[in-house]
Amino acid sequence: MNSNRETFDKSEKLCSRKIIDSLFENGNIFHNSLFKIVWVKVPPTLPAPAQVAFSVSKRGFRLAVTRNLIKRRMREAYRKNKQVLYNHLLSQNSQIVFIVIIKGNTVPDYNTIEKSMKVVINKLIVLTSQKSADQSPKQEG
Repeated sequence: MNSNRETFDKSEKLCSRKIIDSLFENGNIFHNSLFKIVWVKVPPTLPAPAQVAFSVSKRGFRLAVTRNLIKRRMREAYRKNKQVLYNHLLSQNSQIVFIVIIKGNTVPDYNTIEKSMKVVINKLIVLTSQKSADQSPKQEG
C-alpha cells in the first residue's frame, strides 16, 4: 500500500457478513457527539490494517439520497484522516475492524463530520494501545 496516496480501496471496506455479525456480538462500543463506533481487534489476517463500514439509519434519514450523501461524507472524512490510524496500527502490528454509525436525524455538514472523524480516529488509537494489555471486550464510553 502506497503511503503517499489517500485512497479507500476495496480491501479497506468491511464487507464480510460473518465479521460484521461477530463485531456486533463481541465488539467494544464508544460514542462521540456525532457517531457510535463498534470496534474490535482481530488477528492479523486482513489485507489492510483496518477495515471499516459506515451506516446511516433509515429511521433517521428516510430518503436514500440523504443517506448516501452522509455516507459519502463519512467515507471522505475517513479517507483523508486514516493515515494516522494506519501508522499506529502498523507500529503495533495489529489490525482492527469497526463500524461507524451516525446518530441523530439532521444532516451534518462535511466539516462537522471531519472533526468528529478525527476524534474517532484518535480515540481508536488510544483504545487499541490500551487493548494491547487488556483483551476483554467492554463498553467504552
